[in-house]
Amino acid sequence: MPNDELDPVDQRILERLVANARISNARLAAEVGVAPSTALTRVRGLVERGVIKGFHAEVDQAAVGRPLQAFIAVRLSAHSREQIDAFTERVYGLPGVQSIFHMTGETDYLLLVAARDAADLREFVVEHLASNPAVAHAQTNLVYEHVRGPGLLGL
Repeated sequence: MPNDELDPVDQRILERLVANARISNARLAAEVGVAPSTALTRVRGLVERGVIKGFHAEVDQAAVGRPLQAFIAVRLSAHSREQIDAFTERVYGLPGVQSIFHMTGETDYLLLVAARDAADLREFVVEHLASNPAVAHAQTNLVYEHVRGPGLLGL
């Protein structure tokens, strides 16, 4: 559903949930200016319509022993459906992989990976990418800092 089809109440609900997905329904209702039953119905409706795809915890990677983050651009050697599906499935289950982006252009995949240190990151690249015959090229870029943007709604 496009953003322009969301009414102001739905937009305010999304605004509050993006800021704090753990907000209580009572507080959400109060901040948005609707009854608690209306807030609950609206949130359920947003989930059912696929506007809200899930609720997630943002984890401090350093606090769980993976302070080094990197984007790894991957180019595959061939682009058959089988190779694409196999690569996606393989990297999905690897430790440290936070996000997988399948892309157009020179880069086929962009992986966001969290590692314990430079040696751990190197081992990830060597073991899972450089030694994979489906991978033609991998380029690693370290993340200095990540700042969450305002999101789709520009909140």
